[in-house]
Amino acid sequence: MTDQHAISDAAWKPRANPWLIAITVTLATFMEVLDTSIANVALPHIAGGLGASNDEATWVLTSYLVANAIILPASAYMTTFIGRKKFYMICVILFGISSMLCGLAPSLPLLIFFRVLQGAGGGGLAPSEQAILADTFPPEKRGQAFALYGMAVVAAPAIGPTIGGYITDNFDWRWIFFINVPVAVISLFLTSRLVEDPPHIKREVKEMKKRGLDLDYLGFGLLAVGFGSLEFFLDKGQEDDWFGSKIITFFVVTCIAALITLVFWELRQIKRGRKPILDLTLFKKRNFAVTFVLMFFLGFALYATTVLIPQFVQTLLGYTAEQAGLVISPGGFTIMLLMPLVGFLVGRVDARYMVMLGFTITASALLMMHSLYLGVSFWYLAGLRIFQASGLAFLFVPINTLSYVGIPRNKNNDVSGLTNLARNIGGSTGTAFVTTMFSRGMQRHQAYMTRNLTLNDPAFRSYVQQMADYLRRGIGGPSGVMGPAGQAAQANIYMQMQRQTGLLAYLDLIIVLATISALMVPLPLLMQRLQHGAEAPMAH
Repeated sequence: MTDQHAISDAAWKPRANPWLIAITVTLATFMEVLDTSIANVALPHIAGGLGASNDEATWVLTSYLVANAIILPASAYMTTFIGRKKFYMICVILFGISSMLCGLAPSLPLLIFFRVLQGAGGGGLAPSEQAILADTFPPEKRGQAFALYGMAVVAAPAIGPTIGGYITDNFDWRWIFFINVPVAVISLFLTSRLVEDPPHIKREVKEMKKRGLDLDYLGFGLLAVGFGSLEFFLDKGQEDDWFGSKIITFFVVTCIAALITLVFWELRQIKRGRKPILDLTLFKKRNFAVTFVLMFFLGFALYATTVLIPQFVQTLLGYTAEQAGLVISPGGFTIMLLMPLVGFLVGRVDARYMVMLGFTITASALLMMHSLYLGVSFWYLAGLRIFQASGLAFLFVPINTLSYVGIPRNKNNDVSGLTNLARNIGGSTGTAFVTTMFSRGMQRHQAYMTRNLTLNDPAFRSYVQQMADYLRRGIGGPSGVMGPAGQAAQANIYMQMQRQTGLLAYLDLIIVLATISALMVPLPLLMQRLQHGAEAPMAH
């Protein structure tokens, strides 16, 4: 019977055109991933519109990410009970309705609640979409399908701040949520007409119905507490001074305890023959274990640089939010242009070498970014982002394709859930890393630079006096370093020092990111090569 099932699974093909299915699921992907970054630049407007502080408004971002992190790894488990297509459509409906409610929210607490619902709906979309593509396309064509999907996943966070800035500046912040509604309606209609569950999904649902609803409540609870606490820690740690805060320390301890308990509980579930929330046996497969690490650092590099560059131009160069978004947008378009080429090559070139090339380009681009200075031009920055983005384009598709090597077809949902989790947690870690390292780097460089910036130092006193004499012509007052002109001169010098320490902190960050990217280059050699002819027995 198992052989018959394997033969029927291998022979199954969707009735609709596979590329129409790919476009359908990519539409929802773009919408969902866009929402991880589109609200970033609108936070001050949201806070002002709902009578909240900027710190309180950051919960609009955190609540979405926490709900997303909880649902991502559990999505494969959910499809076992109701079927993948039905689960996917429920997620689209939840995402669309909650988006509309976010736009209508009259207060911040209600907006945060609706963002949790939105994050839960969005968290179930990406793994289901990726698994649909893996089942819809044969192994030799998966690269091209993942290229289309990857255009949405990698480009959306890059252009999200630009779109969010434009909508917020020219319309109202509520429209950043309203625009999801028509996309959700179109996605829902197309999904109902085109997408279908393959035989192995239908068998799983039928077997589960025979056994009755046997949910792993403890596993899901541990998952929610563990990943929810981790996301809270990563998102709020810098704001609350990490372990200097009792609340952050509590969440770290809770996270570690919950995740360790979850691992032992899930292994016990597998031994007892029950469906686990997280299929940890996948990590026995060398390819999957390595791609999980690579996907984590892809998310890390993508989100870290997406935060770093806009911060640099806004805090040190005086760019507006919309201008900051325009600096990184060319990178997003570069990825979109290169993805079809990468999809074409992944079926013809060793995918491992493509991953190595991607991380090599990323590391090289970051090393070139170490040449940044306070007078750098817009186009030089945009050019560096394009160079870096070209490396990211060579990562997403090959890593995704390699993650399914040697994996039974009935575990495609589990693979997509865990790889998406790796990318999202990597993104959150990268964002937290950038904000923390920048803050600590500024403090370190400022302490070093101010060591001799005192009026007792003859050279500094002379410099202040010269600047004070120059400023006194405009503001008048007595001469000397302690008069109004002298105080204005010291304030001017302090501002220059702040910009210099900020630049040095960014350069330190860039070196660390380049080193991390370079360390990833040899890792793909640990994986098995993608053998297209050998992938057919995957359904066993």
